[in-house]
Amino acid sequence: MARLLIIGCGGVAQVAISKCCQNSDVFEEIMIASRTVSKCEAMKEKLQDKTKTVIKTAQIDADDVEALTKLIKDYAPDAVLNVALPYQDLTIMDACLAAGVDYIDTANYEPEDTDDPKWRAIYEKRCKELGFSAYFDYSWQWAYEDKFKNAGLTALLGTGFDPGVTSVFAAYAKKHYFDEIHTIDILDCNGGDHGYPFATNFNPEINLREVSAPGSYMENGKWIEIPAMSIKREYDFDGVGVKDMYLLHHEEIEALGRNMPEVKRIRFFMTFGQSYLTHMNCLENVGMLSTTPINFNGQEIVPIQFLKALLPDPASLGPRTVGKTNIGCIFTGIKDGKERSIYIYNVCDHQECYKEVGSQAISYTTGVPAMIGAMMVVTGQWKNPGVFTTDEFDPDPYMEALNKWGLPWQVVENPVLVD
Repeated sequence: MARLLIIGCGGVAQVAISKCCQNSDVFEEIMIASRTVSKCEAMKEKLQDKTKTVIKTAQIDADDVEALTKLIKDYAPDAVLNVALPYQDLTIMDACLAAGVDYIDTANYEPEDTDDPKWRAIYEKRCKELGFSAYFDYSWQWAYEDKFKNAGLTALLGTGFDPGVTSVFAAYAKKHYFDEIHTIDILDCNGGDHGYPFATNFNPEINLREVSAPGSYMENGKWIEIPAMSIKREYDFDGVGVKDMYLLHHEEIEALGRNMPEVKRIRFFMTFGQSYLTHMNCLENVGMLSTTPINFNGQEIVPIQFLKALLPDPASLGPRTVGKTNIGCIFTGIKDGKERSIYIYNVCDHQECYKEVGSQAISYTTGVPAMIGAMMVVTGQWKNPGVFTTDEFDPDPYMEALNKWGLPWQVVENPVLVD
């Protein structure tokens, strides 16, 4: 029915590729393209005898718009799924526009070089005007709205779990459970144990930047920023148990705040163990999280990229990670004149994910929604010209697909609220 070009072949991409191959009725053909073509060939070899989906591979530098455009035009896919790095969102969007193809990704744009003067000037203006200082935000991709609309193309942003599924949960709650939503608390709990003293569950550069940034949340339409890890709460998660969680800045807050302005407060919490925080603080204190190049023995290196080379590859954590994740949203508001609160969430088991696709649950919970988002676009269920986040479409077919493709969800009335 459709052919999909998948850019990237890391941990999340490998899950998305595997799920596309399970969904051969929709994805009759895929092309896997990455800078390291050997990874693509390995995935093809692993899957080609187990699927009806035709698998092709290609080598591509996702920073090269001209080469990307040529690849897209030559392959002529129905859509491009970007599961490369957020640094490359804009170049891939540019190539999709040039080639006339729909675009899907899992995380919003952020720059690789945070010292770039052109980016820095725009960033500092945004910090002053909006009041949050995280390096990642939607403004760069929202600026493509008119380009995609005029081209008659769809750009679907952030169809991972958070962002992605959590925003669909919000749209679903608004459609089926509330007349007014007053607060949204997004909770991301990873109760898994990989046995290493320190490792990240997805790309270390992106993960450590996100966690070390100042926290922020939206209240009454305005950003409130706080020092990193300064708001801590304890919560008892179904399937996991009691965990410490910390308020972070996260991209779906920005999108939900824009698209659901009636919501009075939107917050995001993620769980961390003390060992992780101790390691991260130490690395930050000695400069290892810096994106500014330094000269070492006559060679220029970026500290956080060097650290990435030292840490375990997130794609390698699957066989040794045990435990479960619990990710969802707590909503409060009004229905039929009465106060109401619900918790919509998914519990995912690391070892079950590994048995199915050879991945730990963090990659699984992002890769499955990436496939679902691509399916929504190529089947026309989510198809409008312009740039959209997942809360802007009908949530029902996406929610049905979550149950079908490995991320079943449940709704609990009157959950324990986060103070």
